[in-house]
Amino acid sequence: MKYIVKNLPEYFKFQEKALKDPERFWGAIAESFQWKKKWDKVMNADMHKADIKWFEGAELNITENCIDRHLDERGDQTAIIFEANSPEEKAQHITYRKLYEEVNKVANVLKEQGIQKGDRVCIYLPMIPELAYTMLACARIGAIHSVIFAGYSSTAIASRVNDASCKMIVCADGSYRGAKEINLKGIVDKALEDSPSVKTVLVVKRTHCKVKMKEGRDVYLEDLTQNVSVHCPAETVQAEDPLFILYTSGSTGKPKGMVHTTAGYMIYTAHTFANVFQYEKDDVYWCTADIGWITGHSYILYGPLLNGATTLIFEGVPSYPDHNRFWAVIEKHKVNQFYTAPTAIRSLAKQDIKHVEKHDLSSLKVLGSVGEPINVEAWNWYYHHIGKERCPIVDTWWQTETGGILISPIPFSTPTKATFATFPLLGIQPVLMSDDGIEQEGNLTNGKLCIKTPWPGIARTIWNDHKRYFDTYFSAYPGYYFSGDAALRDPAGYYRITGRVDDVVIVSGHNLGTAPIENTINEQEIVAESAIVGYPHDVKGNALYGFITLKREISEQEKEQLKIAINNSIADQIGPIAKLSKIQFTVSLPKTRSGKIMRRILRKIAANEMENLGDTSTLLNPEAVQAIIVNKKD
Repeated sequence: MKYIVKNLPEYFKFQEKALKDPERFWGAIAESFQWKKKWDKVMNADMHKADIKWFEGAELNITENCIDRHLDERGDQTAIIFEANSPEEKAQHITYRKLYEEVNKVANVLKEQGIQKGDRVCIYLPMIPELAYTMLACARIGAIHSVIFAGYSSTAIASRVNDASCKMIVCADGSYRGAKEINLKGIVDKALEDSPSVKTVLVVKRTHCKVKMKEGRDVYLEDLTQNVSVHCPAETVQAEDPLFILYTSGSTGKPKGMVHTTAGYMIYTAHTFANVFQYEKDDVYWCTADIGWITGHSYILYGPLLNGATTLIFEGVPSYPDHNRFWAVIEKHKVNQFYTAPTAIRSLAKQDIKHVEKHDLSSLKVLGSVGEPINVEAWNWYYHHIGKERCPIVDTWWQTETGGILISPIPFSTPTKATFATFPLLGIQPVLMSDDGIEQEGNLTNGKLCIKTPWPGIARTIWNDHKRYFDTYFSAYPGYYFSGDAALRDPAGYYRITGRVDDVVIVSGHNLGTAPIENTINEQEIVAESAIVGYPHDVKGNALYGFITLKREISEQEKEQLKIAINNSIADQIGPIAKLSKIQFTVSLPKTRSGKIMRRILRKIAANEMENLGDTSTLLNPEAVQAIIVNKKD
């Protein structure tokens, strides 16, 4: 593959080429891949209309690039290592040849069950090999996969399934998460009470728990794969045909179904994986994310497999059976590149350092951070105790919408700096915008982080709602992609992400829109209104703080019961990840004279920054601020 950076002068040389002539740059990279038909035009983009296309006219199948083209040279090489929740369960080493056969068997089952090119298939599976098989099987036959994190509630599943009109759900009977066993099939059954588009449910046997199987709809995948061929022709798809839909939380209303298309996503994830992780033959790469998020799509599955890498899929959690699990897995499989979230780093840094010191981590070459900005303390602990001061940390910034990493150090080339994502990757042109839409020139400045020029991995639209896509990402600063994040640029030109500027809170690396949470709270009969904000948390990065106004006064005991009921409702409607860490009942919420809740002030109060609230005299009810401060309990 062309343009893999090996030193800093090379980075600047390649970046100049990429920005000067992006079509030639990305076209040269694309030549490394297998195409059924070459493209007519590399790029055709109008950022003012949010109309972006890459490699138009090309025909391909991404699974031929992930699997088939590796078979001659790497057929017996491990493609996927599966490390189960329990360390007592033997790890699986799945070769590229075995992956080819398993993917094709599932692809043939999907076709037998009536799934055709363009159909949407919902996948609600834990981190097991069948998750990879099913995603790739969908891509093999041209179906569009929509993976839903296997921690979401039935309500969240139903809303996503209905939005995409999914024809099938592939789920497991149950899942393991640490010491817990979860009945996933029961959650799916409840979701399907309100999902008429689903005609078939394929069930993977994982925990072998007792589940209800609805005749004519539900069938065990294992029973079907025994009677199909291990060969399935790869469907020809167009470059701009959708590969998958992945839902991300919106700041208002329902989640957004981001649509990623085939060719551009393929080229971008493959190239960024190669540069950011500097993967070499026989390395073992491990990203600890869940495949239910974009990090798992791009940097557990597609990016590594496109590079012929060995990628590790981990079913468990870092604290089970004890807090040395990550380090035990690294030692066991001799992991070379390790990519995890600041939340996990902070959590493990709080444990006895003996958990780390009793393991041999000498195989590590590159450490990565993803999901949210990493704080200085976590960065330093990671660098000193895990990397032993010899492994560079790639602090990566990107989003579901971007498809792949946009800003990151390149290991052994870019000098790292704690909490800074450093330079943009090749072909990426970030800018910092003022509130009135002016590019902030030079270094040592800050502003709203936008991207000036298109890149191949950008999501093309929101499923069935291109207007929302345009309004969300391209209307604030016409001609630019607006990330929703604020950032600063230091004297060296390094970027540091400073946080969200909208009503999305990043909790443990998960983007949570506050509006759906507020809507759930407001369904409680006694609740008049609510406002959710994020506040700094030692482990999660941010946690959720709920300011809730009631219609009438209730006793302290009733308030405690209501807090439990509210969090139970949130867990049921959205998922446990969205539960509130703190709840404060208020007489009223601070509002502007037009009736808008002043969340900026509530964020300051939640973070205990009461001395810097700004001017509150123009509020409709300035007395509400003081009342909240007086009654705040920490």
